[in-house]
Amino acid sequence: MRDQNDGSKILKAVLIGDGAVGKTSIRRNYLGEDFIEGHLATIGVDLATKRVLFRDEIIKFVIWDLAGQPTFEKVRGHYYHGANGILLVYSVVDRTSFDNASKWLVEAYRNMGRLPPTIIIGNKIDLRDKVPPEQQVTPEEGKQFAEYFTRKLEVPAVFIETSAKTGENIQEAFHAILSMMYDAVDDKSDHYVG
Repeated sequence: MRDQNDGSKILKAVLIGDGAVGKTSIRRNYLGEDFIEGHLATIGVDLATKRVLFRDEIIKFVIWDLAGQPTFEKVRGHYYHGANGILLVYSVVDRTSFDNASKWLVEAYRNMGRLPPTIIIGNKIDLRDKVPPEQQVTPEEGKQFAEYFTRKLEVPAVFIETSAKTGENIQEAFHAILSMMYDAVDDKSDHYVG
């Protein structure tokens, strides 16, 4: 899709995952905004847009940050439509959020059909050594989940661990999803016969 005003390519991604895993903090870090201590729940959905120079082209990158609380499930459904990519976030210090990751993919599939390229993000690595080992989600578990997801659904997926607080791997995660979305959109246009 192209922006009607300036002709730039538009790529849309949805940020999904349980409440309090750091989705909004990840988005804020990517946009160069300050980290906020404490948790402020996203109400419904939050939208951010960033113009990015990517492969010698200006991309209008639209990020829909979907509220993670179950009460917003009906509201979220609409925002999946037209997404070129998914950023699925869980907290490495909250096993329940990791266990719920597959539920989020089911919700996305229910609203989108075949899923677009996906980044599986294990966030809050700066807190990993502050919780008992049995509460932690290991990098190996995250990697295995992404590999299983790729194999099972035949969707390109990449696993990365981040810290929204320190900024570790945030830019890399967004660069990876942009690259995957860009290639997938180009592949579709290459196969399109008008």
